[in-house]
Amino acid sequence: MIILFFKRALKDFRNNRLLNLITLLTISLSILIVSAFILFFINTSEIMNFWKKGLRVMAYLKSDFPPSQLTALSGQILTLPAVETVRFISKETALNQLKSQMKRQASLFENLDKNPLPDALEIQLNAKSQSWEKVEVLATQIEALDAVQEVEYGQRWLGRFTQIFNLFRLTGYTMCGIFFMAAVFIVANTIRLVIYSRRDEIEIMRLVGAAEHFIKIPFYFQGLMQGAAGAGIALAVLFMAYWSMASNIEQGFFSGLFNVRFLSPLMAALIILLSMLVGWLGSYISLKQYLKR
Repeated sequence: MIILFFKRALKDFRNNRLLNLITLLTISLSILIVSAFILFFINTSEIMNFWKKGLRVMAYLKSDFPPSQLTALSGQILTLPAVETVRFISKETALNQLKSQMKRQASLFENLDKNPLPDALEIQLNAKSQSWEKVEVLATQIEALDAVQEVEYGQRWLGRFTQIFNLFRLTGYTMCGIFFMAAVFIVANTIRLVIYSRRDEIEIMRLVGAAEHFIKIPFYFQGLMQGAAGAGIALAVLFMAYWSMASNIEQGFFSGLFNVRFLSPLMAALIILLSMLVGWLGSYISLKQYLKR
């Protein structure tokens, strides 16, 4: 019986090629956009987690800070929440590191009369406590210490990026919902047109006593097939785009810093199931409206 329903669905697909092709392209485009958003969110989260692992706070000490109080100051900072380690960096060490990093600009240091850099404490944070709100609170607490002149952490801009990312994610969820409804609407109208083209056949089947499920199931199969095929096309296009982008990243500036990942097999399977749900839902809505009449 299932084979019979499958054959009827294929027959409808062949008899209404243009309508089904439009539906297939619509589903593919919708699933492609949704999948691209998901892929973007996954990799952006990975990049942010990578940066957060190396998050540190630099506390620059006042010029008159006595070295004898260094141990007491380090112990005081270690008692603060989220602080894992504290490392002292003298201004001489900082200057040597700067010179090694700027070898091509060595002429800048030739006429340097004195070391302009301050002594500093490099404060490594606990990975479990690296929310941007907690880092801001910690930076304020450290800056309030008498011996500290200024507090800086290079990833401060990432907090602003996080806010933008969250806003973008909300926009992505909204767009995914819109494209989901649009795909359901397109499938529903396509199936409705197919039903109208076969209305005489459907009426005859109802007159001779055919069960409702015998009439409906081929259309459900057609919707499921459209959904699965549309998802397959979308994932194939997305993979080609991912492969091209990943190759450029591996050869570019970010090589070795982090890996761009594709969707996991489980996520790809869920996307295919979601697309099949779109196809089935469109068929269900059309059949429900038509058979009521």
